[in-house]
Amino acid sequence: MRNSPAHAPQADLAQARTIRRDDDWPSVKILISNDDGYRAEGLRVLRESLAPLAEVTVVAPDRNRSGASNSLTLDVPLRVFPYDTDCHVVVSGTPTDCVHLAISGLFEHEHDMVVSGINEGANLGDDVLYSGTVAAAIEGRFLGLSAIAVSLVTRPGSGQHYATAGRIAAELVMRIQRSPLHQATILNVNVPDLPYEELKGCKATRLGYRHRSEPIVRSEDPRGRPVYWVGPPGVGQDAGDGTDFDAVANGYVSVTPLQIDLTRHSMLEDIGNWLRGREA
Repeated sequence: MRNSPAHAPQADLAQARTIRRDDDWPSVKILISNDDGYRAEGLRVLRESLAPLAEVTVVAPDRNRSGASNSLTLDVPLRVFPYDTDCHVVVSGTPTDCVHLAISGLFEHEHDMVVSGINEGANLGDDVLYSGTVAAAIEGRFLGLSAIAVSLVTRPGSGQHYATAGRIAAELVMRIQRSPLHQATILNVNVPDLPYEELKGCKATRLGYRHRSEPIVRSEDPRGRPVYWVGPPGVGQDAGDGTDFDAVANGYVSVTPLQIDLTRHSMLEDIGNWLRGREA
């Protein structure tokens, strides 16, 4: 990662080729999940990146659940299947289901942190409203744990540098352990698809937003019946300085603090006046 004066990474985080915990590093239990499914490359890399730092448990969906948002399965029972170890299991549900089960009694041990990802593709701007990756982190935070969502901003013809995103995730885990964040904070992290050494640094950003999605795609099934696909997301509309879009476009890792509270507090008085029939 190339140092920039304003955003140079800490030397102890950026210089080591392989990040490992020191002998005096506290025992940390990290829960990992994703929305791309239990076989996803990003999940494997994240697990390998965090294993030197913590006791890692993986609970992932049985298939791709991209766009699942914060959906929780309530109408059917969930099934849990072991994958390669007792601490790597597959759930027949959403990313939110995975984290909820894991924290609420699936295991005898407790967890200290949730890290979700590494998502294949960006979660920038209003993507966070739909993202299962971000939703897994939100569920972790909702249930009382520190939470990070990590996405690799892939693009056509890119090299898919999951190792870069894995290393960034490990650095952030170490930083949180040394200097915990405010209790209500969720970190939404978007990593440019570049070799680690080509990153310019990390920036704290706000969410931008996209133009409205492209029109739906109409097609037919083999029997001639109409079927529809949701159109691709729009390009960044609010993508100026300070946004997550801008940071990633310029080679920086975007780190956006999110919160569960969706209340627009600045409007409470205006809405109260409006309800009483007064001018806002």
